[in-house]
Amino acid sequence: MAQETYKYQRKELELKALLEITQAINENQSESVLLNIFKFTCLVHLDIKSLILYVEREGVFEKKIAHGVKGKIPAELAKSKVHDQRETGELELELSDGYSFAELETYLPVYHKDKMLAILFLKRKSEEVELDLDFTQAIANILVVALENKRFARKQLQQEVFNREVAIASQVQQMLFPAELPDTQEMKAKVTYFPHSMVGGDYYDLIRKSKEKVYFCIADVSGKGIAAALLMSNFQATLRTLLRSDASLEVIVHQLNYTLFENTKGERFITFFLGEYDFAKKKLRYVNAGHNPPILCWEKSMKAELLEAGTTILGAFEELPFLEIGERKGLEKFTIHLYTDGLTEAMNSMDEEYGEDRFREFVGQHFCIDPEVFHEEFFKEMQAFSQKVPLKDDLTLLSIRFS
Repeated sequence: MAQETYKYQRKELELKALLEITQAINENQSESVLLNIFKFTCLVHLDIKSLILYVEREGVFEKKIAHGVKGKIPAELAKSKVHDQRETGELELELSDGYSFAELETYLPVYHKDKMLAILFLKRKSEEVELDLDFTQAIANILVVALENKRFARKQLQQEVFNREVAIASQVQQMLFPAELPDTQEMKAKVTYFPHSMVGGDYYDLIRKSKEKVYFCIADVSGKGIAAALLMSNFQATLRTLLRSDASLEVIVHQLNYTLFENTKGERFITFFLGEYDFAKKKLRYVNAGHNPPILCWEKSMKAELLEAGTTILGAFEELPFLEIGERKGLEKFTIHLYTDGLTEAMNSMDEEYGEDRFREFVGQHFCIDPEVFHEEFFKEMQAFSQKVPLKDDLTLLSIRFS
C-alpha cells in the first residue's frame, strides 16, 4: 500500500512539473526563466541532487545549468569530442586534464531526429530512490525543443531586421545615382551597374552645374554592405554641397578627404575620380584619387590616354600628401570611359582576370562611338569572357560622349 501511495505521489509531482514547464513555455518566458523552472523541477519534484545541462549551439555543447557539482567541469564541450554510442548507451567524452564528470551517475541525451540537441548529467538524492529516466528525458526534451524554437525565432527576427536594413541601404544607394543621364546632341551618357550584392560600394554621378560646366565622377568605397552605402551617401552629400559652393577642384578633394578621415579615422577609404568639363573653354580638369584611370578618347586625333594625375586614395591620411590637377585643353569631340575595378577584375572559368589591357584594346577597337552601342558590344564581350562566372565585386562602367 505504501508503495502504491509513493507511486501515486510520484506521478502527481511529475504532472505538476510538466504543467509548470509547459505553462512557462506557453507564456513565452525567457530562456533563463525556463532553465530555472527546469532546474528546480528536477531538484524538487524528481529526486535529483546534482545536474548539469549542456545545450548544442553552433558546433559546441554550451553549459546552461550546473548545480550540486563539486568537481571542475568545462563551460563548453566541442561536438567533435562527444561520442554517444546509442546502441550500447555509453557516452564517450574527450576531456582536458582536470575536468571530470565522475561524481555524476548517469547521462541522458536529448535528440531531435538524428541530431543531439543536449546532454543532461544527473545524480540521485539517494541510491534507494529509482529515477524515472523516461520522464526526466521527456521533460528535458520539451525544454530543449522550446529553447531551440526560441533561438530559431530570434534568428528569424534578426534576419528580418537585417533584410529591412539592407533594403533601406539599397534604396539609399539608388538615391545616390542620378535619376537620368543626358542624351542630347551635345552630351550623351550611358551607365551599366552590376552590384555584387543588394548593397554595393560603387558610386557614380553626373552634375550639370551650368550651361558651361558639367561635373562627372566615379568612386569605390572599401568594404560592402550597409556601412559602405551610408558612408557613400555621406560622401555624395559632401561632394554636392561643395559643388554648389563654387569650390575649386583642389578645395573639393581636400575637403572630401578631411570629412572621410574624420568619419572613419582612416579605417575606410574611397578611390575617386572627379572631372570638370567647361564647354565654353573646351577644357577638362580632373583629379584621380587612387582610382582606375579613366580612358579619354580624342576623336579628332584618334588617340586614347589614361587620366592618372591626382592624388592618393581618400580617407587614408588626415592630410593628402600630394595633389596634382590634370588638365586637357582643346577638347571638342571626345569620349571618356570611367569604370570601377569590378570590370577589370572580372574572372573567367580559368581564374584569369579580364584586366586593363583587354579593356583598353576593346576601347581602341570601338573608338568614339555612341555610348549605348559601346556598352551593348562591351558586355557581349564580357559575357563571352566570363562564361557566367559570378562577379566578385561591384562593376560600374560610365561612358560619356561630348560632341
